Amino acid sequence: MLEEIKSTAQDKMTKALNNLGDSLGTLRAGRANPHILDKVMVDYYGAPTAINQLATVAVPEPRMITVQPYDATSISAIEKAILTADLGFNPSNDGKIIRLVVPQLTEERRKELVKLTKKYGEECKVAMRNIRRKAVQDLKDAEKEGLISEDEMHTGEKEIQKLTDDEVKRIDGVLKEKEEEILAV
Repeated sequence: MLEEIKSTAQDKMTKALNNLGDSLGTLRAGRANPHILDKVMVDYYGAPTAINQLATVAVPEPRMITVQPYDATSISAIEKAILTADLGFNPSNDGKIIRLVVPQLTEERRKELVKLTKKYGEECKVAMRNIRRKAVQDLKDAEKEGLISEDEMHTGEKEIQKLTDDEVKRIDGVLKEKEEEILAV
């Protein structure tokens, strides 16, 4: 029972950390990153479709993203979706490929991105604490039902706290890395 609760908490914490990574991946850090376009949806024959399902997204140069549609007729729809996504790009196309030049970030914009990074990190830490609280409650419930002893409950609480502390350190490491990437000129 103790291992089951601990493993469930570990899985949820890993998912929360992966979610943080996905959120941070969509932040533009002054360099071209194909994941910036992951959340852009294109109206393709009436169905919202992700760009990466309609085209090859590549980074041929540090400041350029190219989008090459599989279906050349969808190029205007993809271009329109990029413009309406308000990512700060001005797409240009030659009929076969869309080029997005990634502009240099201003100091003010870098600071905003760092604040946003910290906000995402804090949301992830709150999620970790909620997962910990739920796991500890599950331990207490199991102890009340007689499924585990009081000693096992206390041991489990310590293990879950250690697990939470380790995950929070990983979050801090990921945030520090992203902040350095954003602030690097």
